[in-house]
Amino acid sequence: MPRLSKAASRIAKVQPAAAPRTSAPQKRRGHRYLVFNKPYDVLSQFTDQTGRATLKDYIPVPDVYPVGRLDRDSEGLLLLTSDGPFQHRLSHPQFNHPKTYWVQVERIPSEADLAPLREGIMIQGRRTRPATVRILPPPPVPPRTPPIRYRKNVPTAWLELTITEGRNRQVRRMSAAVGFPTLRLIRVGIATLELAALAPGTWRDLTPSEIAALKQIFTFRR
Repeated sequence: MPRLSKAASRIAKVQPAAAPRTSAPQKRRGHRYLVFNKPYDVLSQFTDQTGRATLKDYIPVPDVYPVGRLDRDSEGLLLLTSDGPFQHRLSHPQFNHPKTYWVQVERIPSEADLAPLREGIMIQGRRTRPATVRILPPPPVPPRTPPIRYRKNVPTAWLELTITEGRNRQVRRMSAAVGFPTLRLIRVGIATLELAALAPGTWRDLTPSEIAALKQIFTFRR
């Protein structure tokens, strides 16, 4: 059975929180850089006119905004900052920064089934960039609320998938295109930043070394 990577093993230690928690707001000068473990069914925005759960329900920090987005039905790592230029650079497609996901799919793919993802596959009339993908043993992630919908007598599998694009619902479309629909999607890494042991519904400030590593990667090329 394949083993979890070293980084994946650290992330797999996440335990579910009994209730949403937040880090205590800190008084500090300069910009804020936060990492948040977004739960399922939470919008990647601070307001919603229809009363759905948003980032405001979890993050009491003013003037921070998400870097990119994570769909309402996806979970995991969301980066937020008050640093506008940093946010722009990190979101810019020029940098092709890697994003890593744990993907629970319906049925069990073979290596041959995954080959098209590694080569690039057509979705919505455009070919994706080659992805890195491997089969994972089931990671000990907290149960989702509500649970995923299982089909009787249909097994599931977990994949670790890394892409360098940010197209709309790309991972879900890619898995469906090779015949293995996504049941659960958790983002566990963005470039050098890992979700690690951050419980669902909680956030923390990035460390100075984490900020420096991201800024080093995303300095504009000339």
